[in-house]
Amino acid sequence: MTAVTYTRFELLRTFRNRRFFIFTLAFPLILFLVVAGAHRHATLDGISFPLYYMAGMVAWGTMGAVTAGGARIALEREVGWSRQLRITPLSPAAYFRAKVLSSYLMASITIVLLYLAGTSFGVSLTAAHWLEMTGLVLVGLIPFTILGILMGHLLNPDAMGPALGGGSALLALLSGAWGPLVTGGFLLDVVKVLPSYWLVQADQSATGGGGWPLEGWLVVAAWSVALLVLAVRVYRRDTGRV
Repeated sequence: MTAVTYTRFELLRTFRNRRFFIFTLAFPLILFLVVAGAHRHATLDGISFPLYYMAGMVAWGTMGAVTAGGARIALEREVGWSRQLRITPLSPAAYFRAKVLSSYLMASITIVLLYLAGTSFGVSLTAAHWLEMTGLVLVGLIPFTILGILMGHLLNPDAMGPALGGGSALLALLSGAWGPLVTGGFLLDVVKVLPSYWLVQADQSATGGGGWPLEGWLVVAAWSVALLVLAVRVYRRDTGRV
């Protein structure tokens, strides 16, 4: 199987899995429509509530979208599909590239749907702010995409659902996706070490905050490198089994 063929197959399979497709997209969108619709004229920390909540749901929704790719990997391992792929000419780089592209495809659809919902509730930004916020979100998703691949090679399908759903919800909650939970002190210092915090903070570029400081870039980069090293090791260990 060639890299192009496998990538096309992976993208088509993402669209054809209707249950996965609908549930991944529906939860953050429905939650945004219900909560932001009830508070469309309110503000939070001086920011329009629909804008604040849209950014939070984008962070949570895309985080779930990219890590959910790990569930497909776990299923492939269970049914033996991963073992079959290893006897084809498909390289590990092409394998990972296809997984990343399918994860980012889901994340991109989530972003577009939530942006459209936000504009329907009066969210209005300049093109530069839309682009800057989107760019930061896409960069902030890198460690979570790698995390999904890592977990897919560590856990079985039964464990993936609770681990991914509960884990992404907890990270989103601590990082302020549903509103500022941690506002100061030692706990805030701890939360700032999480890449999810900076994913949520991507909305600052849309409200005149100027995007991430250097600290945010360093945290996202450090997590990306550390998770990549672990993912490669786990993949090699897993593919080394007979």
